[in-house]
Amino acid sequence: MTTAKRDTYTPETLLSVAVRVFNERGYDGTSMEHLSKAAGISKSSIYHHVTGKEELLRRAVSRALDGLFAVLDEPGAARGRAIERVEYVTRRTVEVLMDELPYVTLLLRVRGNTKTERWALERRREFDHRVADLLKAAAADGDLRADVDIRLATRLLFGMINSLVEWYRPQPGGDAERRQVVDTVVHLAFDGLRTVP
Repeated sequence: MTTAKRDTYTPETLLSVAVRVFNERGYDGTSMEHLSKAAGISKSSIYHHVTGKEELLRRAVSRALDGLFAVLDEPGAARGRAIERVEYVTRRTVEVLMDELPYVTLLLRVRGNTKTERWALERRREFDHRVADLLKAAAADGDLRADVDIRLATRLLFGMINSLVEWYRPQPGGDAERRQVVDTVVHLAFDGLRTVP
């Protein structure tokens, strides 16, 4: 039985197992022994492909961060009025979170205890700042309410988006539910933030 698992083992499947275990036990509470048992392979097999659990963490949070930063390079995030761009980024951020749920969950749980965690936190802050800059530009264009503090609005927006990791669980054939979640987040956020014409 172990041989069969070894035959189907790939670095991608190991990463998937590692993310699941990190999310269940916490990164600090996970040992290489835990990862070895969960993957059904020896620790030496894991070390053949990675230097240790921190490399697995870096690969996992990189996957989440790469997805988020890629959104900022999409045409919808780069063209048009700032309000349209920030709404687009919000919509796509929710979609990335749903597509990469275990990876984003892990990213949101890092606390800065290791070099990789500190790097991930810094990258998250960079992403947040770029979105905050879009909100500031939308406010300067007169498209956001003047009585709303942009820093507070940014925190609340990300708080709402990030809370999805705590309760959202994709269902088979759940495309309609997925669209409803995305649309609801965007409407709740921007119906309250936009200026009334």
